[in-house]
Amino acid sequence: MNRRTFTPGTVALLVGLAAFLGIFLVYPAGYILRGALVVDGRWTWDFFRLALQSPLIRGALLNSFLLAVAVTALTTMLALPLAHVFTRYAFRGKTVLSALLLVPMIMPPFVGAIGMRQFLARYGSVNLLFGTHVDWLGAGGFWGVMLLQTLNLYPIMFLNLSAAMANVDPTLRESAENLGASAWRVFRTVTLPLVAPGYFAGAIIVFVWAFTDLGTPLMFGFNRVVAVQIFDRVTDVGTNPMGYVLVCVVLVLTVVLFLLSKRLLATRRYEMLARGHTGGAAEKVLTGRAAWLLQAGLVAFIGVALLPHLSVVLESVAGKWFFSVLPEALTGRHYVDVFTHPLTLSGMRNSLFYSSLSAGVDLVLGVAIAYLVVRKQIPGASVLDVLAMLPLALPGLVLAFGYLSGFNVKVDWLNPRTNPTVLLVVAYSVRRLPYIVRSAYAGFQQTSVTLEEASLNLGASQWRTLRKITIPLVMANLVAGTILTFSYAMLEVSDSLILAMREKFYPVTKTIYALVGRIEPNAVSVASALGVLGMILLTVSLLVASKTLGKKLGQLFRAS
Repeated sequence: MNRRTFTPGTVALLVGLAAFLGIFLVYPAGYILRGALVVDGRWTWDFFRLALQSPLIRGALLNSFLLAVAVTALTTMLALPLAHVFTRYAFRGKTVLSALLLVPMIMPPFVGAIGMRQFLARYGSVNLLFGTHVDWLGAGGFWGVMLLQTLNLYPIMFLNLSAAMANVDPTLRESAENLGASAWRVFRTVTLPLVAPGYFAGAIIVFVWAFTDLGTPLMFGFNRVVAVQIFDRVTDVGTNPMGYVLVCVVLVLTVVLFLLSKRLLATRRYEMLARGHTGGAAEKVLTGRAAWLLQAGLVAFIGVALLPHLSVVLESVAGKWFFSVLPEALTGRHYVDVFTHPLTLSGMRNSLFYSSLSAGVDLVLGVAIAYLVVRKQIPGASVLDVLAMLPLALPGLVLAFGYLSGFNVKVDWLNPRTNPTVLLVVAYSVRRLPYIVRSAYAGFQQTSVTLEEASLNLGASQWRTLRKITIPLVMANLVAGTILTFSYAMLEVSDSLILAMREKFYPVTKTIYALVGRIEPNAVSVASALGVLGMILLTVSLLVASKTLGKKLGQLFRAS
């Protein structure tokens, strides 16, 4: 099979992908830049100067930056030793503990904020338990947001660092040790430089995610951050340019971080003559007291990391929880209410519809992109791959704001103010496209091209070969990727909060946010029950994906 041949099908795929990415990825970004920089047909920086003169905007930018730096630093401090331990040592319970470390990924931090407010408030469970009056949320909610984001995002850093450390040739460390280098020096001079690419890939995602997280600050009432300031300007997007300016800052920050990381990594070389494995003889077996201390420390850490999940579960079954450490009565009626409350029923129905369509769109786009990148040596394949992975680091906040402002048209089905269905489906698809691309990419790499060549040589068309040979061979990867895209779309936060402006179109996450803001009895508990159901859905999807993709699961959460 001549991989360089441009068939009509290949050209059609390229044109279709270029049109989709141009309309729904490049156009919104360009519209934002125009809104921030163009007035009456001329370029100007006046809006940026006005923004910097505002104490509110300056404070929001500073708080978001400090929050992102703190969360990135804390996730690094947590994930680096964890990745080192799990790639260098063998001990009893390692598989179970490593799986439990990833559990925080099953819940958006803004859902965890519902229960953590009950734990960390001035008269919450922690203060009542210890008889203190500490403001655990602190600085208007800064510390609470930082804690919750750290506990939610450290698994992404852990996945990237673990994958990078697993690829370090163990003979390099052994050589350094044989030459007399201490364990700390080996770690600092050999391991760390070699895992730098994996670290930067994870650190970029964590930093941008923390900087642009909308749901958690909203739940904690911490309004002086960039994301909430953008959210507050959604209603006057056509008259107030400050929203464009703030989104433009986020967009530029994301691009600069990517370019900076690539430039830093391009100045050094990280190749190894042979790729070693951390299993077998490369792992040091821990037994006795050392193993016991390590296991106890990991269990304690996992217990703290799962506090948000525990708090949400308790809130979902609390019959009465007021001025007490734990609920005074338990009930299951909140789960019944989830399936009978008009708002939750509508939210689940909408999310199922949006997420199913977006998963279908991602499946088609993901297979097309992975097929062109892996099986066809087309010019610009690397550019296409980068564009497909860019949404993993492009904040949903930027995308949603771009859609809201860029598609303010008279066509009702394309205007989110009248009917956000199309744009919600597209937003979910664009945001989760990297998952299916990487799943399909891994599948194509693992299957031989010889069967496809044989099919073509026997006279089958390229489309028939793809449908009858290629797709069945990578079906397991596609199923895993599709399940992940569906589940994460069900729990998408920023796109849902911004684009779903009318109650009848609310998806699950906007429904949870609306319930928490209501004063009706048990509304918060019903919202928690809905969040728990979302956690269960995402847990099952991650288990299926992990079973199928194995160690390649971590590649789905890498931005570069």
